[in-house]
Amino acid sequence: MSDLKALFSADGPCAAAMPGWRARPQQLTMAEAVGRAIASNGVLLAEAGTGTGKTLAYLIPALLSGGKVVISTGTKALQDQLFHRDLPAARRALKSPVKVALLKGRANYVCQHHLERNLADGRYTQRDDAAWLHKIARFAETTTSGDRAEAEGIPEDAHAWHYAVSSRDTCLGSECAHFKECFVMRARKAALEAEVVVVNHHLFFADLWLKDEGVAELLPACNTVILDEAHQLAETAAQFFGQTLSTAQLLDLAGDTKRLAAVKAGDFPALRRAAEDLSRATRDARLAFPQNPIKAPIAELGRYDKWPDALETLSASLAEAARLLETQAERDAELKNCFERAQAVQALLASWQSGDDAGEPRVRWVETTLSSLLLHATPLSVGSQFGNKLGERAQAWILTSATLSVGGDFGHLKTRLGIGEAETLSVDSPFDYPRQGVLYVPQGLPEPNTSAFTEAVVDAALPVLEISRGRAFILFTSLRALDRARALIEAAFRFRGWDYPLLVQGDAPKNELLARFQQAGNAVLLGSQSFWEGVDVPGEALSVVVIDKLPFQPPDDPVVAARIAQLEKQGGKPFMDYQLPHAAITLKQGAGRLIRTETDRGVLMICDTRLADKPYGRLLLNALPPMTRTRKLEVVGRFFAAQGSVCTKASTSAA
Repeated sequence: MSDLKALFSADGPCAAAMPGWRARPQQLTMAEAVGRAIASNGVLLAEAGTGTGKTLAYLIPALLSGGKVVISTGTKALQDQLFHRDLPAARRALKSPVKVALLKGRANYVCQHHLERNLADGRYTQRDDAAWLHKIARFAETTTSGDRAEAEGIPEDAHAWHYAVSSRDTCLGSECAHFKECFVMRARKAALEAEVVVVNHHLFFADLWLKDEGVAELLPACNTVILDEAHQLAETAAQFFGQTLSTAQLLDLAGDTKRLAAVKAGDFPALRRAAEDLSRATRDARLAFPQNPIKAPIAELGRYDKWPDALETLSASLAEAARLLETQAERDAELKNCFERAQAVQALLASWQSGDDAGEPRVRWVETTLSSLLLHATPLSVGSQFGNKLGERAQAWILTSATLSVGGDFGHLKTRLGIGEAETLSVDSPFDYPRQGVLYVPQGLPEPNTSAFTEAVVDAALPVLEISRGRAFILFTSLRALDRARALIEAAFRFRGWDYPLLVQGDAPKNELLARFQQAGNAVLLGSQSFWEGVDVPGEALSVVVIDKLPFQPPDDPVVAARIAQLEKQGGKPFMDYQLPHAAITLKQGAGRLIRTETDRGVLMICDTRLADKPYGRLLLNALPPMTRTRKLEVVGRFFAAQGSVCTKASTSAA
């Protein structure tokens, strides 16, 4: 521990290696706890308030440990930040020669086989696919990593990437002609040879469960697993410990089979006909449900009388396609791959149709988009699967986030993840929240479930936007509310002659919106779930965060409803044990967008009066940073005026 104290001291190696770095007692406290957990192969749940510097607090002791470390983050963007910024800083401070590697899922790397095949095929669904695909081909000729995030000038969300990457289903593995130079295999090899490997949660769980993406080989050999943004783990795990079959998968299979039947099995016309039948049956399965998108558990599908027959027809068409593919599988590696895919989706469909697993209760539900049908089977709990992984072998597990507990109680997280014995630590943010921020809950707003609520939120937010001169995030708990608010705010800006740039989630990629927001300096951004967390906008550009309502999960969501019903059946209290803790953690995430540095100032406006009026509001209030609290607009005005300019985040002692 004395080594850590020296490293994190005001004149220690961290300060020397990182300009602007300063000593924080909270960071040292966390680093010491991480060091103890690694030394004892223990489990540590570490909540670290914004500004603690939690990344270095786990990286430094992890690098000092000398063992193999796997670090998983919440998103690919955070994964890249950790690998390209934070890890190099920690290595500089320690003068550490450890070998590090970045590993992503296969869909992030160019697949030479699919790129070559689709360039030759020349059939695309969007006008600009061909131009982008040729640019991707030029990138593939010069890159050493094949990572699409490094392809300058090619948007990561360009549709053409669909033609340039493989999936777990479509990868040919060792039978591929490009196997030796495969970018995915290179990345896996580098990860196996490295001492520190950075992955993301989706890859981590896909591998933990599917044993497909390379992490499964890493975990048995590593000494320490660090899961950052650990508040996301339960939901991410549920996706991978569950099952999903989509019509998109089936249409891809049918399309590939039809193409291969023409090219590789032209003397066997029955296969082409079977592929066409499978494509038709797949589209008919989607048409068995209403045009408008739905999410519904199987128990509520009785009003749609066509779907059982449609799925039976689909199952029969799939079985026939699989039978014929088996007869042709030895002719070609791609035909063999299609046969294996057909077997896999057959098993998924049969499992979904078969009902519940008594040992692992799950909810079977249907989701539709305008063009697709998805059949989900989601476990009601991932505790047993995840908890078992923690005890499989002697290694340390560090779970950390700015939001893990509710008022210092980690019970919600431990229950959802099946964690028994664990050390817990909660270190407060070093920020001076009473001076740096105001929490404003307006008076007189209607109940959140009323039809006029979104209009009232906009009406209450406009005076704040006028005082702050824009520079705001307005975060919504639903896309429907966001769309309604957009129309209202656009009209209000026109009426008032305001020229604040209005940026809206969905109009451009997230990173582009954030860059434009920061560059403008006075923009207003409307966002939903994806902007509640993982967004870092320090400085004056973001001076107000407005949250429309408390982020309770929708009770009509099939998975949420099933979990509530299960808790009631077990004699629990779903609201206090599940819904309220989840809302508290999500609310803390949204509030955390506001104050990002010691010099930031701002107003957090929450438009849900339940925060002040309901008995449970006290628990939610206590989960938030200890800002100055008010229900009066005048206090907001004085806060921004305290330094003589409404254009600057200002400090105030207003009560």
